[in-house]
Amino acid sequence: IIRNHPSALQIYRNKLLESGQVTDDDIGNISQKVSTILNDEFLASKDYVPKRRDWLSAYWTGFKSPEQISRVRNTGVKPEILKNVGKAITTLPDNFKPHRAVKKVYEQRAQMIETGEGLDWAMGEALAFATLLVEGNHVRLSGQDVERGTFSHRHSVIHDQETGEQYCPLDHVIINQNEEMFTVSNSSLSEFGVLGFELGYSMENPNSLVMWEAQFGDFANGAQVIFDQFISSGEAKWLRQTGLVVLLPHGYDGQGPEHSSARLERYLQMSDDNPFVIPEMDTTLRKQIQECNWQVVNVTTPANYFHVLRRQIHREFRKPLIVMSPKNLLRHKDCKSNLSEFDDVQGHPGFDKQGTRFKRLIKDQNMHSDLEE
Repeated sequence: IIRNHPSALQIYRNKLLESGQVTDDDIGNISQKVSTILNDEFLASKDYVPKRRDWLSAYWTGFKSPEQISRVRNTGVKPEILKNVGKAITTLPDNFKPHRAVKKVYEQRAQMIETGEGLDWAMGEALAFATLLVEGNHVRLSGQDVERGTFSHRHSVIHDQETGEQYCPLDHVIINQNEEMFTVSNSSLSEFGVLGFELGYSMENPNSLVMWEAQFGDFANGAQVIFDQFISSGEAKWLRQTGLVVLLPHGYDGQGPEHSSARLERYLQMSDDNPFVIPEMDTTLRKQIQECNWQVVNVTTPANYFHVLRRQIHREFRKPLIVMSPKNLLRHKDCKSNLSEFDDVQGHPGFDKQGTRFKRLIKDQNMHSDLEE
């Protein structure tokens, strides 16, 4: 029965002929054209060698492949810009009535900008977002509790306790800011679906900082196919770059078996660094990141977090970033940075030979003399 049934092509051909809008010759010409294209491409495929530039679409013009050198750039920001955006993102409307605990958080953040000292994790992140917005970049964050932050640390969307009205300070970094410039959205409980969507978004928008945050790092399990098939190997398989950032809260803080480990070892095992090759550590021409499949970082200071997020946009290529996000460092009294570590002014403690930028390794400042006994 199946063998004797007319094909879809034959059925459609007959329908077109019955309509009288095309002739048998018209259909023959189309068929001949398609067959010629397919045969020509088949013959060309026998000695085809893919080119690194083939993946570039209009939005990706100017980005570099691993074969091209991309210099390390500074990610520090002018002090006056830091002060201005810092004030903008810590100021609430006069008639707005936030929860008293949230009001206190914002007062503390305003104090951090005023004194330039004691900036915490959430403030470092907010400054990274705000400075990228000022520079004209789109910033996008999704995940299961990202507006408030799973650990009540972010508070990017706040609610009036009397009217229920919402206010997002990061929508007001510049005058008449397009509210689509900054997007933060609590997502559905489908890690696979949401992370897959954000991956596609990042591939289409290289000048957007696109982030997905797991509610707890372990929850990345629900999106493991996306990591295995697409994020870890997309550039090698399809020559497609992505600057997607994945935030995985990690830390054995007594919150149970499914709320502790983001399984750092899994991402390290999926890294394609050659264990027998020690990469060149030239401070301005580091090609190690360009040549690997992704970056896995364990960030320990707000300033370093600020720089690693800004670095995703401020370079000439894109690479996925896996961040082992802290839990117990979010409010730790020693996990603080001074505003000078975020700026681009030379000659202060936060400045190295090239400027303020992400530090791959932070040297331990303690002598540990008390342990030698």
